[in-house]
Amino acid sequence: MDLLQIGKQALASQPFSMLVGAVLTKFDQEGTELRVPIQDKLKQQHGFVHGGVVSYAADNALTFAGGAALGTGVVTSEYKINYVRPAVGQELIARAVAVHAGKSQAACRCDIFVVNEGKETLCAIAQGTIARLPAASSAE
Repeated sequence: MDLLQIGKQALASQPFSMLVGAVLTKFDQEGTELRVPIQDKLKQQHGFVHGGVVSYAADNALTFAGGAALGTGVVTSEYKINYVRPAVGQELIARAVAVHAGKSQAACRCDIFVVNEGKETLCAIAQGTIARLPAASSAE
């Protein structure tokens, strides 16, 4: 089974990812891409995508990027996000890469775009540390 199929199975096992309609479209050593269709239920009172949904996309894309570098038994240790403009459009795209990977953790970077009428616009940037789970934990 290829890495993308493994990633899609992992995503499908996350109830929140299914709730927001997330789709993993790339998962390999070169990076990851996670897409979230924008629905009214994901917006805040001003009509923008809620920051928690943008943050979710960054967190999950960062973790997949770390998983591509370290192996699939990983979790987010920490991350930081900067919102650079409101997300208004039809879809979020989070693209992440592992910038450096050691034995037990990877430093990853993510750009989050909003697609509006076919045009991608940067709406947030994030970076985080992804940690490898102990062997016993990743098998559970």
